[in-house]
Amino acid sequence: MKALRTPDERFANLPGFPYEPHYTDVPDGEGGTLRIHHVDAGPSGGPIVLCMHGQPTWSYLYRKMIPVLVAGGLRVLAPDLVGFGRSDKPARREDYSYNRQVEWLTAWLMANDVRDATLVGQDWGGLIGLRMSAENPDRFAAIVAANTGLPLALDMPEDRLRAVQEFLSPATPTPTMQEMAAALGSIEPEARERKFAYWQKWTWETEDLPIGMLVGMSVAGGGGGTLSPEEVAAYDAPFPDPSYKMGPRAMPRQVPLLPDAPCVAEQAAAWEVFRQWRKPFLCAFTDNDPVTAGGDAVFRERVPGAQGQRHQRIAGGGHFLQEGRGENLARIVFDFVRGL
Repeated sequence: MKALRTPDERFANLPGFPYEPHYTDVPDGEGGTLRIHHVDAGPSGGPIVLCMHGQPTWSYLYRKMIPVLVAGGLRVLAPDLVGFGRSDKPARREDYSYNRQVEWLTAWLMANDVRDATLVGQDWGGLIGLRMSAENPDRFAAIVAANTGLPLALDMPEDRLRAVQEFLSPATPTPTMQEMAAALGSIEPEARERKFAYWQKWTWETEDLPIGMLVGMSVAGGGGGTLSPEEVAAYDAPFPDPSYKMGPRAMPRQVPLLPDAPCVAEQAAAWEVFRQWRKPFLCAFTDNDPVTAGGDAVFRERVPGAQGQRHQRIAGGGHFLQEGRGENLARIVFDFVRGL
C-alpha cells in the first residue's frame, strides 16, 4: 500500500500543542506497515483516557482537554487516525474503510498494550472506538460517547435506498459547498441518510478539501467561538497538498447509513455486545449538533451500563465540542473517571 508521510516541520510551533510525538508501526493489511502517531501526556501510572478524534480533525482537537485531564492525574493517549494528523496517509481513497480503520487502531491498541482505558470518542473516533471496545472489552473500563454513534441500518424502504444510491453515483453532479452546508445543517431524524449523502458526495468528489476552514466554520456555527488563523493552519498542517487528503475525502462515504454497507455484520456484532455492556457508559452530547442530534437516546435506552449515569446535554458547542466546549467536556470526563 502506498502511503504518504507529512513532513515533521509542518507540525512545528503549533499553538497550545507542545506534545512530543510517539509512533507505532502497524500492519497495513497488504504486507506493509503504516505509522500511527499518538500523544501520551500525564503520569505513566495514571488512569488512561483514550481520546479519539473524527473527520477531518486530528489529536490537536483535544488540546483544550488534555491539560485539564493531566492536571487531575490522568494519563491521556490521543492517537491520530490513519490518514489524519501525523499518522501515515494511504494514497488512494479506496484504501480507506471503516473496518480497516478499526483493524489499524486495534493493532495500535494491542501494540501499546492499552488496558483499563476510558474511551472518549467523538465523530469517527466514536464509531471506531466503540467497535474497538466491543471487540476488545477487557481493555476498556468505561466509555464516554460524545457527539457520535454506532450506525446500523438493517432495513430501509427500497425507494429511500435507491434515491441515496442514485444521488451518490458519479452520474449525479457534485453539490456545491453551499448546497452541502445547507443540507448538513438541516439534518432531521427521518431520511437522515439522504441529507448526509450531500456531505459524503461532496467530500468524496472534492479534490482539495479546505480542512481548516471547514473546522473553523463548524466551530463558529456551533457557537464555539472563532479559531485564530494559527489554529486554522494547525488543522491544515497534516495536508501539504491535495494528495494527502484521501482520508478526509474517503471516510464520510464509509459511514454505514445504508443496509448494503460492507460493515453491517460487524456493526450488528458490536451492538450485540453493547446490549449486554454493564461497564459505565456516559453520553455527553451538545444540544446543537446537526449531525448527531438525538443520537445519545439510542445508547441510553439500549446499553445497560448507561442506566443511572449522569448523562450530559451540553449547551452549545456544535459538532466539535472539544473546541467549542473543551474545558467543560474535560471536567465531565474527569469527574466520570474519578467516580469509577
